[in-house]
Amino acid sequence: MQAKRLINRKQSGFTLIEVMVVIVILGILAVLVVPNVLGRADKAKVDSTKLALSNVAGALDQYKVDNGHYPTPAEGGLEALVKQPESVKNWVPGGYLKGGYPKDSWENNLQYNQPGSEGRSYDLYSFGADGKPGGEGLDADIYYSEQ
Repeated sequence: MQAKRLINRKQSGFTLIEVMVVIVILGILAVLVVPNVLGRADKAKVDSTKLALSNVAGALDQYKVDNGHYPTPAEGGLEALVKQPESVKNWVPGGYLKGGYPKDSWENNLQYNQPGSEGRSYDLYSFGADGKPGGEGLDADIYYSEQ
């Protein structure tokens, strides 16, 4: 009777080797899957920031149609898209951007210079993940460029 109990106990549960094989398999899967998932999340943030820049550029163009010029630093720059400057008469009730002052995917303010560099009417960009000028990879500045 005791021999049967010992045999039953040995048959239930997992051996150390079985557990180690499962851990190794999970480790291999993690090595293969995690970099792909993380890379896509970072790419999604860059793409989302480009989309935000495009949306703000559209609002800037609408502002220009209504007022004959892009918002100036004296009018508050991008702030003029959400809050009416005193000097502007043809302003859309509720503003040109719904949801407040524009931010990038890392919750940093978008950057706007008017007039822009190299003869452009304005420069519109994000400082990237680090929120600082310059950088490489995810920290690189992301500029709006008209297609």
